[in-house]
Amino acid sequence: MEWLTHSQTGIRQAARYLLGMRLAIVTIQLVALAVAETMITLAHEAEALLLCLAYGVLATLGWLWFTRRPPASSLAVSAGLLADIALIGSWLFLTGGYTNPLVSLLLLPIAVAIILVPLRQSIAITASGIAAYTALVLWHTPVTHGQHSGNLAQLHLFGMWATFALTAAILLLVVGTLARRLRSQQLQLAQFRENRLRDEQIIALGLSAAAVGHRLGTPLNTMTLLLDEIRSATGRTGDSGALKEDLDTMEQQIQLCSQHLQQLTRAAVEARSAQQETLTVEDWLLRLRESATLLWPSGPIHWQQPFPNVPVAVDATLDQAILNLLANALTASPAWVGVAARTGAPGRIEIVVEDHGEGLEAALEGAPGEEIVDSRNGLGVGLFLSNATIQRLGGTLRARADENGTTMVIDLPEADSNGDSV
Repeated sequence: MEWLTHSQTGIRQAARYLLGMRLAIVTIQLVALAVAETMITLAHEAEALLLCLAYGVLATLGWLWFTRRPPASSLAVSAGLLADIALIGSWLFLTGGYTNPLVSLLLLPIAVAIILVPLRQSIAITASGIAAYTALVLWHTPVTHGQHSGNLAQLHLFGMWATFALTAAILLLVVGTLARRLRSQQLQLAQFRENRLRDEQIIALGLSAAAVGHRLGTPLNTMTLLLDEIRSATGRTGDSGALKEDLDTMEQQIQLCSQHLQQLTRAAVEARSAQQETLTVEDWLLRLRESATLLWPSGPIHWQQPFPNVPVAVDATLDQAILNLLANALTASPAWVGVAARTGAPGRIEIVVEDHGEGLEAALEGAPGEEIVDSRNGLGVGLFLSNATIQRLGGTLRARADENGTTMVIDLPEADSNGDSV
């Protein structure tokens, strides 16, 4: 397929499979010469042996070329496959032509061309293979100068079986591997499309939030002015203290709304810069504990220390994702929420958030956070955004619900010495 040879990276990947095919063909030819020599005297054994060795050298040089300085076009791959047909045809010419049972080796470059190069080039290679076979029917040298009719017949029958078995094995190893790579890439493309759709949803939510935040600034400023005027009027008329308490409460709520809008603006700026920092899990969770204490001073969050002293790459959006999960847990279980950290699979860290509430049954029907769910106490997008952020940083979000409550597990990769996730 065109996917593998339309770039230098694709040609570099194809070089390994082409080298394997060519060395396998050379090995088959050498083994065939050795077996044939034990039964008959070959007429052109030396020439055929030299051609095999030249084929092996050219295969190695082609592999070095494709891996170190790969061309940007698939024409080079097609030219190499045409050279394969020419070399195989020349060897067959010296060893009996179309009567040689190994004539089926001409099919291998054609099979690989169908997968590696564009359709027009594969058609040209197929036509070249047919032309080579036709030429072998018309012109070829005798296998031996002597009379070995019985041995030739027996050798031909054995060679037919060996050719079928070896060709099937090469097709399985080379073509089968390429086909599996193609299926793997198709799966990756499908995952990429799903991630892109999810990112588009997140962008739409972010734009809506930014627009709402911008529009809320004006009414909040207006309410602040009106609140000052009401206070002045209340002071002149000498109204009761109950109204003053209500005005104080209203002022606190307006200030809280303003703080939330400022936090939204800061988060948008930090998300745009997408800067990550490398901290140990212990330092990161201690920072999260400070943020959680400021948000929920009386929240019953139990931070189950000690935490692993391993590095992890984090940013502001991941902090907000964990805080969103804590908010969901506190809503479901106002009496107790637990946070723990542990090492998971090699190179992975697991952050565990537990609660004793009823849990998010609607979200737990499938993978948590894959879709926006209805929420009785919020907009229903917190879990969705948290899951998207965790996946963006190379992690996964799992959930488990039972009679004791809900457990959310955030699986994150450890960071290496350079701060990159491993």
